[in-house]
Amino acid sequence: MRIKVWGCRGSLPAPGWDTVRYGGNTTCLEIRLNDGTLIIADAGSGIRMLGTDLLAEEDLTELYLFVTHAHWDHLTGFPFFRPAYSSRFGIHVRGGPRAKGSLAKYLERQMEPPFFPVPFTAMKAAFDFTSGDPKRTSIGSAEIIPIRLNHPDGGYGFKLIEDNRAFVFLPDNELDFAYEHGMSTAEYVDICRGAALLMHDAQYTDDEYESSKVGWGHTKLSSAVELGIRADVQRLGLFHHDPDRTDDDIDGFVVLCREQVTRAGSKVECFGVKEGMEITV
Repeated sequence: MRIKVWGCRGSLPAPGWDTVRYGGNTTCLEIRLNDGTLIIADAGSGIRMLGTDLLAEEDLTELYLFVTHAHWDHLTGFPFFRPAYSSRFGIHVRGGPRAKGSLAKYLERQMEPPFFPVPFTAMKAAFDFTSGDPKRTSIGSAEIIPIRLNHPDGGYGFKLIEDNRAFVFLPDNELDFAYEHGMSTAEYVDICRGAALLMHDAQYTDDEYESSKVGWGHTKLSSAVELGIRADVQRLGLFHHDPDRTDDDIDGFVVLCREQVTRAGSKVECFGVKEGMEITV
């Protein structure tokens, strides 16, 4: 599979002269399976430019949109997703095991007056809202396993498996706080074990988290790296960058994380996820 990053910022868009390398758009990934199936992960502000790009693909008529959860930064670009206004497209919207009724409500409600001037009914694409299987399901040439997120109001990341290689996406996930019905770090280690690529929330420094961010739904850098080490993933992408982070800040965090990997005697390749980055898994 091939993955292109259209947005990796957390909480809200952060354009500016000091965020140009890692990007200011919020969460959106383009995932192309080997059979050509298109999966979009989340509809943050990055989906706007992706939509413009997709319109140029004359043979493209069908896509899957996975919504991890309904916080603003993961939905804010949806009203500006131009393929949704075209009858040429069929859009299969997917989420967690109980998402069928809620997904339509989430997307429609943000387009109601007075929040947006164009109603959801103006979108002419053929929408299909279906809950995901609680264990695993097949899409195109891949299998997808939903993974519960430790995050306020809940949500689901996923593990995507194709040709025996796995990509795990946990964009908003707090490893060091016990949520009701949440998962333990040991459970995350098990489901991430041996993945070719893990993109995981790493929004806070250790000091920030421990002083004032416990229970906010995001992970401190050292815990994200520890997960990658314990799960023996091949590559770990630090994701969901705080809107106050500059490019230089994130560069520094990558150095710290690589030092942690070295001290542990691990071979995990750690990097900061960047907007525009393309990765083959």
